[in-house]
Amino acid sequence: MNIRLAKPTDAPALAQLRYAFRSLTDQDVEPQSEFVQRCLTWMTDRLQRPNWQCWIAEQQDEIIGVLWLQLIEKIPNPTSEPELHAYITNVFVNESSRGQGIGSRLLTEALTFCKDQSVHAVILWPSEKSRTLYERHGFAVRSDLFELVLEKSLG
Repeated sequence: MNIRLAKPTDAPALAQLRYAFRSLTDQDVEPQSEFVQRCLTWMTDRLQRPNWQCWIAEQQDEIIGVLWLQLIEKIPNPTSEPELHAYITNVFVNESSRGQGIGSRLLTEALTFCKDQSVHAVILWPSEKSRTLYERHGFAVRSDLFELVLEKSLG
C-alpha cells in the first residue's frame, strides 16, 4: 500500500469515491452521473490550487483511501502565532480495506504537512465511527469553538 499526494489526473477516481462515500449516508438528490461530473470539475480545479491537498492510499493502482485538506489563511497578526488553520474533510477508506491503519496513515501524512506549514489548528467534523481515530491523533472537543449551521441538509 502506498500513500501519495493526488494529482489532477486522479480526479475521476476521486469523484467516484466521493459519490460512494456520500451516497452511503444521505438520500441522493442528484443523479450519480451528474454528481460525478460536477465533482470531477471541482476536484480537478482544487488539485491545482496550493491551498488544497489530497492524499490517497492506493493498492495495486486502485485508490482505496483518501483525505482532503484545505489550508485557511488567518488575518496577519503581530504575534508569533501561526497564521494558518487547516480543515480536514472527506476522509474515506473503502469498506473492504478498513481496520488496516490506512485512515491513520493518511491522517499522519496530513498532520505532518500541517506541522511543516506551521498550521496553528486543524479542524474537522468527525462521524460517530471516526471519533476514536481522531482522538488517537490528539484531536479533542473544544469549548472555545462556535458553529452556526445556516442551512440544513436537504436529506
